[in-house]
Amino acid sequence: MKKLIYIVVAAVTLSLCAVSCGKYLDQAPDGKISLEEVWGDYDKTMAYMNTCYSNLPTKSLQYFFWTRGPVNWCDDSWDGDDLDVNWAGSALLYNGNASASSHPVWSVTGTVENNYWTKYFKSIRDCAMFIANADPAVVGSSSEYNRWIAEARLLRAYYYSELLMWFGCGLPIIDAPYTYTDDFSEVTRASYYEVVQFIIKECDAAIACAELPWRITSSGEKRRMCKALAWAIKSRMSLFAASPLYNEGNNYWNEAYTINKQALSELESHGFKLYNSLNYAAWQDEQTVCLPNQYAQIYNEYFNNSQVYTESPADMETIFQLTNGAWDVANVDCIGAICGYKTGTCPTQELVDAYETTDGQPVLDLSKPYNDEYHLDPNYNTANTLYDPNNPYANRDPRFYATIYYTGSKRFCSWGSASAANSFENKGQDAGWRGARTIATWARWEQGGKIHEEPEGLMGWALTGRTATRTGYFERKFAHPNSDHLSLTLSGADHKDYRLAEIILNFAEAALEAGHEDEARQATNRVRARVGMPEIPASVTGESLRQRIRNERRVEFALEGNRYFDVRRWSRPDGDLSATDHWVTAAYITCHVDAAGNVTGYTYDRHLIKERQCYTNKYLKVAIPLSEVNNMLAVTGENWQNPGW
Repeated sequence: MKKLIYIVVAAVTLSLCAVSCGKYLDQAPDGKISLEEVWGDYDKTMAYMNTCYSNLPTKSLQYFFWTRGPVNWCDDSWDGDDLDVNWAGSALLYNGNASASSHPVWSVTGTVENNYWTKYFKSIRDCAMFIANADPAVVGSSSEYNRWIAEARLLRAYYYSELLMWFGCGLPIIDAPYTYTDDFSEVTRASYYEVVQFIIKECDAAIACAELPWRITSSGEKRRMCKALAWAIKSRMSLFAASPLYNEGNNYWNEAYTINKQALSELESHGFKLYNSLNYAAWQDEQTVCLPNQYAQIYNEYFNNSQVYTESPADMETIFQLTNGAWDVANVDCIGAICGYKTGTCPTQELVDAYETTDGQPVLDLSKPYNDEYHLDPNYNTANTLYDPNNPYANRDPRFYATIYYTGSKRFCSWGSASAANSFENKGQDAGWRGARTIATWARWEQGGKIHEEPEGLMGWALTGRTATRTGYFERKFAHPNSDHLSLTLSGADHKDYRLAEIILNFAEAALEAGHEDEARQATNRVRARVGMPEIPASVTGESLRQRIRNERRVEFALEGNRYFDVRRWSRPDGDLSATDHWVTAAYITCHVDAAGNVTGYTYDRHLIKERQCYTNKYLKVAIPLSEVNNMLAVTGENWQNPGW
């Protein structure tokens, strides 16, 4: 059997991808290809199957100018490019300059992560065309034909799920391809719930296909659809359909609970499990990986290595990963001093606040984390006796150390920048120096009672420039410990689009909302056990348990993009993001040094970065492109635009 190659291949595929409408394909053979020729030839049919895959996203750092997109567009982090690329996605959202004719989520060019509405609907139509026209007699092998049809249906479900996540509205269900003789004035939108039901139906059809494998075990087939992904999509989308923003006042939690329970059971019965052991030498040397314990090492290792496609991979947690991970994370999304370029993702103080102490107690009172709207006055959890505001980074959840660089943490690598005159922690280190450098994100220093409003020269907090941090923190979750200015070819891992930890926490949330608190707690505790965190006790119930499960999602999926969608789906249709996304803060740290310039300690405060304008009600959903809205208004007489746009 010939192998599918998921790239745009030869003139056949180029001609298929060049247009979004069937008229071009229907032309006679004058250098172009007719549909009859496509469906009458095995290789051309296979090429059309390839086009169904052509608009899968890449995510990770592939949003415009090497950013993490939705990670920076929620309260997880601040984009360090907000000033230097002030016409791109993050700055436009922060400044409230999005519009239906130019929305930063989909309108910025120069990246594969754009134009979602058009691209995903094109691929949905391609899938419908393939399902309706692929000829089993031409394909020859019934096994191959059945697998291709199952893949097309699952791809269609995937694209619909992405549209629902971003745009959050009802959509037309394209179960069969439209033709130019159709009456488009009759096109109607199904409700959000009906689209989710269609997605589930497509996933079920894929699962029922005997020829569709449970998972991919060959690198030559990476990104191909599989049954595990079908269950993962069902898990996620049933949760979204039941969530307050989308449920239209209906209670779908029992349905979400049933689906997620079965999804988790099916995945685990087919070998999927949490990543829970070290497998790579780079993480086994504590002196160079600079992580405090094995739990943090395991967690960090998982996110810095792409899943390997074999029969028995070390990584059986990843269900579906995308391709083209950023090849130079150390250069564009870590500590600016490594390569002297930019920091990219700067985790917020709010994210740091979310990590519990090692005794399993939240640092803040989750029912009201802050006493003011600006998040400058933390409302500490009175039951937590381990947290010390004067030593805030001690005794924290291992995922904190695996995810974030903070003042006092270390990184071992070859540094492209020499230490500055006021780099008290790293005196005299020249450019090219190889070793463990102390991270120093402080904003000012004090000596002999005199305050110097001067950040550390390489890594210090600043609201301008690209190598400094906006928040007092740097991203480390995806920064390979062997990457530095000499090792830019060391690839960042591919984005783990679906993984088992999400399915477990999806089940936990659905179980809680459906009234199965014990199951919800037990599932959440499984994810916590992977990093050595204590169980949530049985005494935590009701709203308190809901807060703990939501916080668990926050720290487990930190900087992966989930938070952007979670805070939205948890909102009411008439709500907004004022409690989470309006104001985010930075650690404002003072470094104290003695007369000889030796560090004697630090004091910690908080500082506003600036007001974000992308928190109002309309930002719960992304604007549908104005041109598409105008087209459908002219054809159907209905305004498809999302509220507020």
